[in-house]
Amino acid sequence: MNELALKYGCNPNQSPARIFMEDGGNTAHGNELPLEVLCGRPGYINFLDALNSWQLVRELKAATGLPAAASFKHVSPAGAAIGLPLSEPLRRMYGVGNRALSPLACAYARARGADRMSAYGDWIALSEPCDRATARLIQHEVSDGVIAPGYEDEAFEILKSKRKGNYNIVQIDPGYSPAPIEHKQVFGISFEQGRNEIALGAELLKNIVTQNKDLPDSAARDLLISLITLKYTQSNSVCYVKDGQAIGVGAGQQSRIHCTRLAGDKADIWHLKQHPKALGLPLRDDIGKMLFDTAIDLYVSGNEAEVLDEGKWQEYFTSRPEALTLDEKQAWLSQFSDVALGSDAFFPLHDNIERAARSGVKYVAQPGGSIRDDLVIEAADRLGMVMCFTGVRLFHH
Repeated sequence: MNELALKYGCNPNQSPARIFMEDGGNTAHGNELPLEVLCGRPGYINFLDALNSWQLVRELKAATGLPAAASFKHVSPAGAAIGLPLSEPLRRMYGVGNRALSPLACAYARARGADRMSAYGDWIALSEPCDRATARLIQHEVSDGVIAPGYEDEAFEILKSKRKGNYNIVQIDPGYSPAPIEHKQVFGISFEQGRNEIALGAELLKNIVTQNKDLPDSAARDLLISLITLKYTQSNSVCYVKDGQAIGVGAGQQSRIHCTRLAGDKADIWHLKQHPKALGLPLRDDIGKMLFDTAIDLYVSGNEAEVLDEGKWQEYFTSRPEALTLDEKQAWLSQFSDVALGSDAFFPLHDNIERAARSGVKYVAQPGGSIRDDLVIEAADRLGMVMCFTGVRLFHH
């Protein structure tokens, strides 16, 4: 099959719509699509998310040797992670309890849990064939679909039961390699460029420009995760990573400081959700996933009046929770450090470094090349950071 008709394009008024092959770039496929829809009917945006997210998890697996997962919304990742074990607070925060989790399931729980508000109704990508443990986690989330190189029989049956049998399940050939030149059209005009095939590896982190040059292996791994995530994030973009997972992605902003602030705010919320008060919230067990996630997000993000005022909290909680005060938030956030940050282009000013430090960032990877690099390096030195100049820009549009 070399084409697949879609329900419509980005919007219902954009018809007809299809995906198709002109030149597969791979003799094993020729003009045949390298994927198969096993269930459902994915749409135009679904496939944009599927193909971008698949590339991301494939590269994360290649770079780290561990299973990887991503949660995509509107052609940018809400979360991306590798399959490291979950701590007890993360298990509680991600709602997985004591169930047995495979490395792939751990990767998915991390990717989905990083920013659950943004991940609502996401597209999922898995670097490995989907196993039962991962399918059981996906089963209970609001999601549009999943792409993976395969599915265990039981996992497929679990996923197929979602949406009354209409859940989108896509299988892709892991050996598929596209043509080296890519094309797209805008306003009837064709664009052509070489694919961004640059391999992101440890050699990119060798040019450490700060006085502090102590870059542990775990921090180097997290910096690579941030850079690979940025490679498939709409620019401008900045990504914060901690312990093998993205914890804040700032995508599609016109200024870099707004990327840094947005991603930093998300990272702060991720940290605050591990506060004992947040983990112990008396949430009602009869509310859906969306209200569940909304309640926790509102509780930790400072909108106390929206959640805790009389007559409102009953929507979310069985009893009125104790507020998480500003002093408590600041004290909790001050404990967190060793966060890694990647930027898809250079920092034009030191304000980005100062904002990043407020969210526990200690390790930074950015291309360098600003006329004010000296000011950025001075700020990093003052804050005790380790900063690498990669020399590689990672714009994605």
